[in-house]
Amino acid sequence: MLAIRHASIITADAVIENGLVLVAGGRIQAIGDATSPLPPGTATQDATGLFLSPGLLDLQVNGGFGLDFTADPATIWDVAAQLPRYGVTGFLPTIITSPPETVRQAQAVLRDGPPAGWVGARPLGLHLEGPFLNPAKKGAHNPSFLRRPSDHDVADWSPDTFVRLVTLAPELPSALDVIAMLTKQSVVVSAGHSMASLAESAAGFDAGARYATHLFNAMPALHHREPGLAAAALADPRVTVGLIPDGLHVHPTLVKLVWQLLGRDRLNLVTDAMAAMGMDPGEYLLGDFRVQVDVASARLPDGTLAGCILSLDVILRAFRAFTGASLPDTLATVTSTPARLLGLDHTVGHILPGAPADLVLMTADGEVVETWVAGESLYRRP
Repeated sequence: MLAIRHASIITADAVIENGLVLVAGGRIQAIGDATSPLPPGTATQDATGLFLSPGLLDLQVNGGFGLDFTADPATIWDVAAQLPRYGVTGFLPTIITSPPETVRQAQAVLRDGPPAGWVGARPLGLHLEGPFLNPAKKGAHNPSFLRRPSDHDVADWSPDTFVRLVTLAPELPSALDVIAMLTKQSVVVSAGHSMASLAESAAGFDAGARYATHLFNAMPALHHREPGLAAAALADPRVTVGLIPDGLHVHPTLVKLVWQLLGRDRLNLVTDAMAAMGMDPGEYLLGDFRVQVDVASARLPDGTLAGCILSLDVILRAFRAFTGASLPDTLATVTSTPARLLGLDHTVGHILPGAPADLVLMTADGEVVETWVAGESLYRRP
């Protein structure tokens, strides 16, 4: 048994000062006061001055460390093994628009599980970003593989077959029927890469879509007479909004406005990380496109943004700088909020007795000190 003592423990409802978390068998056994007596033989770790958070969740990771999931789904385990250094304990490997066989390969990778002896962040299921996207807002997706939504294509997509989130354009023909079908199959549907009007967006949300993929990016700009998807997502209390707050995908002022409007319960921060995360500038893959990466951005030759190169801990620090949000409120956007969206409140995103001991210890500035997955320390800051 391990006792993490004297931390400020971030729970869904409060911050427990000078707290204690007991971990054994890969799960949280108890939460209490640091002065509480400990069972005999308990190992202790002094976390004075630090914050103990649920492990961070990233719902949009295309790859990292030189590897791209769409180009080679088998690399999911290699990237997952390195994500705990950023405090990430759970994530959605994201497969962008590609042939159906690529999706099947990614499903097989998760079905077959990791190699022997592997440890790392948990893949919580796939995020399929495409292929049902509007060609006018394809971004860094190959138009050759875009297609109209069809019941046949999604018939076997469900959490049981490792599909957790699907991004599509709600204005496309048959999209509303597919949204309803996926929702019935317990897949979270997101509106994105879309030219949807306000009415078309609202129809998508009425059909069951409950998320918006990287707000403002790959959708029409927010316009005061033609509000479109961005306004529809912000205005609908049923919808959780994904945002890349790196200061490049969305201006800091708009990041702050979105925070003021949505707060911690409807905003989900993501990286949209691509293969260059954790790497030096150079040329990297995103699907079958070659992307030029400098110290700040990843772009196609025509200048189109092609994912993000920042890790989630850096994203969180940027968000706090733009908004002035507290560390507990910021962390909710990457713990309890995405867990609730995915229907996984009982397994991830919370510090609760009985929950898996997926934890991250951080400084008040949001620097990762140590990360545990299922009670095993997988990263400790040198």
